[in-house]
Amino acid sequence: MRLLLVFIGLAALLAVGCGGSPAANNADASNANSAQVETFTDANLALAEGNRLLDENQTQAAINVLKQAIQLNPDLAEAHFKLGIAYDLREMQNEREGVVGEASTNSKDARKKTNAEISFENAVIAYKKWIDSNPKDDAAHFYLGRTYAKLTKDDEAEESFSEAVKLKPDDTEYQTELGAILIKLALYREAIAPLKKAIELDPANGRAIDLLEDAEAGRRRVDYVSPKNTNQNANKPSNTNANSAMNSNSNSAPKPPEANAKPKPTEPKDGRPRMIANKPR
Repeated sequence: MRLLLVFIGLAALLAVGCGGSPAANNADASNANSAQVETFTDANLALAEGNRLLDENQTQAAINVLKQAIQLNPDLAEAHFKLGIAYDLREMQNEREGVVGEASTNSKDARKKTNAEISFENAVIAYKKWIDSNPKDDAAHFYLGRTYAKLTKDDEAEESFSEAVKLKPDDTEYQTELGAILIKLALYREAIAPLKKAIELDPANGRAIDLLEDAEAGRRRVDYVSPKNTNQNANKPSNTNANSAMNSNSNSAPKPPEANAKPKPTEPKDGRPRMIANKPR
């Protein structure tokens, strides 16, 4: 029995010395497994796996897989976009945890761009290249708009969303994103129509419902006229009324009698000019 207790104690000491607490070991193993990914030879399969990992919040593993997809097909626009999303998620997590955000060493700008920004910029290039050959691809226009929105290029995003809506008007998501970017551009009146269409297509579209309220509130703010200014204007006669009154007074005033009118100079009958005496000083 004594030997058994000694053996158990030695085993515990070895466990602590080799890897720390069992909980820490489990956490480390979980983190390591989350980053371990399969090696792919097909870009589309790698993209599908990257999307799955993103959906399951396995961000680092998704990054590793999406990088493979891009290596296999550098023109795969969706892989660039989803890689940007994954980097964005990791950077937000780092910010919450107080970890210094990573920046790419490839940028020559004064402010180094984040990996998320670079991935979104690469996505713009890839989407535009695809659209040049496939101008009727509504999904490509839509995701190009989303990519511009991630880069806060709102005018370009609005243009791409408008094109997606034009190509496929019966898509509630397209209409919602168009309305959202129009609100961001303070074009509240223009945002109302697509948001109403989005709700018509999907009455359960809660985001569109909330955005429609924002758009209508923004329109009321823009169209609002201060009551103070309205009252002040009401107390002032309009120019039309004032002019009418002046014209009326002018027409009704009595004309001076002819006797008071200044006589016009007349020419003498002999044709010689009449001499006018100088007035005394």
